[in-house]
Amino acid sequence: MKNRMLSLLLMAFMAVAAVAQSQVKYVFYFIGDGMGVNQINITETYLAALKGKIGIEPICMSSFPVVGLVNTYSATNGVTDSAAGGTALACGKKTKNGAIGVLKDLETPCTSIAAWAQKAGKAVGVATTVSLTHATPASFYGHQPRRQMYYELGQDLCKSNYDFFAGSDFNKPHTKDGGPSLHEQAKAAGYTIVKGYKEYQKNGRKADKLILLQSDEKNQKLGSEQLPYALDQDKNDLTLEQIVRAGINYLTSKQKDGFFFAIEGGMIDWACHRNDIGSAINEVLDMDKAVKVAYEFYQQHPDETIIVISADHETGGLVMGTGAYELHSDLLKYQRKTIDELKWILREQYKKAPKKFTWTAVEKQLRDLMGFGAGISLKDEQKERLQRRWNDIEKAIAESNAAADSKPVRDRINDLCETTKHILSEVAHISWASGGHSNGYVPVYAVGPGTEVFQGRIDNIEIAPAMAKIAGYPVE
Repeated sequence: MKNRMLSLLLMAFMAVAAVAQSQVKYVFYFIGDGMGVNQINITETYLAALKGKIGIEPICMSSFPVVGLVNTYSATNGVTDSAAGGTALACGKKTKNGAIGVLKDLETPCTSIAAWAQKAGKAVGVATTVSLTHATPASFYGHQPRRQMYYELGQDLCKSNYDFFAGSDFNKPHTKDGGPSLHEQAKAAGYTIVKGYKEYQKNGRKADKLILLQSDEKNQKLGSEQLPYALDQDKNDLTLEQIVRAGINYLTSKQKDGFFFAIEGGMIDWACHRNDIGSAINEVLDMDKAVKVAYEFYQQHPDETIIVISADHETGGLVMGTGAYELHSDLLKYQRKTIDELKWILREQYKKAPKKFTWTAVEKQLRDLMGFGAGISLKDEQKERLQRRWNDIEKAIAESNAAADSKPVRDRINDLCETTKHILSEVAHISWASGGHSNGYVPVYAVGPGTEVFQGRIDNIEIAPAMAKIAGYPVE
């Protein structure tokens, strides 16, 4: 009997040891804001079309062995916003649209998986392609009743004591009463702020706590709310791929018992809000580049790493097909800039030389940047729509006496660019239900020990607790 008891105790000990050994040390949590199943589908369909075939060309994230579908409704709305969606993904709790890190009573705080990881002794990082105080990243550290409370959310960030943050910058870092800026408060909280990947490599590696931002020059142009879209990046721009490389390098240097790293591809959502299909595809591909960096790390530590990828909601009601039973997504390769960038280019062109701003000059930009007449053949009706928009611009120019700062001219230029984006969707046979969110399923992809739990149909509040269980974090 004594031997049998010892044997049972030994077996129990071995079972506990096996579970302990299976608990992962490194957790990557990617969130593609606005990334529904069709955002993935059109991206893979586009890649296949570039190779001249009908079908799909899988990207890294969708090639993971675990695939599921996720419900996204909030506690109060059939269609969630990013605040409630982010809170569900980060904290495992449904809340009211617009709320960050609190329950639907807008008072009771709920903690996130990032905080659970911190309590478990892990290094913690939160990164995004938009501002640090935007809804999704804020859901991992913030507790505010309204997502627009950017200053207060920035204060929550400083109090979080997480190891690593990265994004464009703080959104609205100053108060009207002249109080200390969020940059000042972050430095007072022990954070070193570096700007750009090169400065990280030079000055950021040995910081006690780190915030990685993009350059002041880019913030002046983009308003500090975002990194450049993938289509608009130049070689000096901070990218999500660089952020993930820096984050891994920095978090592993902390010599803690592993890390938790939340990473948002925030501008998939923005591109889809704008119904800018070429930009949306390139934002998915941009996030996939960052996923590949994490996957390289996983391949080096396959028994200790999990990668989970999902989304807070779908944006735009994207549908592949307009009734003609065909797609021409390959034509989107001719879109070389986002519609936002096209607006900026044309407005600047007018501002610098109003008298030289002619239809011939605009046609050249549409040809060079959108492929109209150089790869994409337009129907007569589409040409006429563009011409009508130009006529509206000419009228506004005449009424403003070619004033370089004319708001009516800028508005009419924006109208022409809006028509341009609609035509791009038309030629590719893409349709949109709206410029807002939908309740469409979003995907979950995963790889690593224990991630089989994400197979099938799940709710968004199940993801964070399941990840925490795999990693051995205390769930609160």
